[in-house]
Amino acid sequence: MFLILKYVLLGISLAAPIGPVNAAQMDRGIKYGFWQAWMVGLGATIADGLYMLMVYMGLVSYIDTAFVKTFLWLFGCFVLVYTGFETFNKAAKDARNEKNYTVHAGKSFFAGFLMSLTNPLTILFWLGIYGSILAETAAKYSFESLMLYSGAIFAGILAWDFTMALVSSSFRKLLADRILGAISKLSGLSLIGFGLYFGYQGITFLFF
Repeated sequence: MFLILKYVLLGISLAAPIGPVNAAQMDRGIKYGFWQAWMVGLGATIADGLYMLMVYMGLVSYIDTAFVKTFLWLFGCFVLVYTGFETFNKAAKDARNEKNYTVHAGKSFFAGFLMSLTNPLTILFWLGIYGSILAETAAKYSFESLMLYSGAIFAGILAWDFTMALVSSSFRKLLADRILGAISKLSGLSLIGFGLYFGYQGITFLFF
């Protein structure tokens, strides 16, 4: 039980650092409520699970190349900058109108999935951290234990996404419209900032 809790906490600690997905969740939760924020996190978690599976099957070496990383950095730059500008422009509108506006859940899910899938840092994380955990656990424990501990990491990530969705949707109810608009603008700017960082890394990989 202690080991399971340890891996759940590891999953939470891995999902907690501020990044594009957390910024997008905060924005969706403030504008559209819990369900939309949760779908962003769920999409990102499915992408994480896909990378987890690729590490387990040994396929991650095929995407851990300079060409693929460059493509992901640059495509991730486009996705984040576009999403950031869209978020910032929508935040400039009347917040009360945004509260009454709904979006399709699939759009939020796909946004989170694409953000995580095109993030090279996700690849580095799963290759470095989960790869080492996989090697250590496989050497000491059975296949069933390996699946159990991997599931515990996954559960920790889901728990953090649920918490983010709950907190951001609570802000929607508690804070004034002007403050909510300012937070949405900040979320948009942070997405643009992450996108520019991705673009810089992509250009560095391409030319240096």
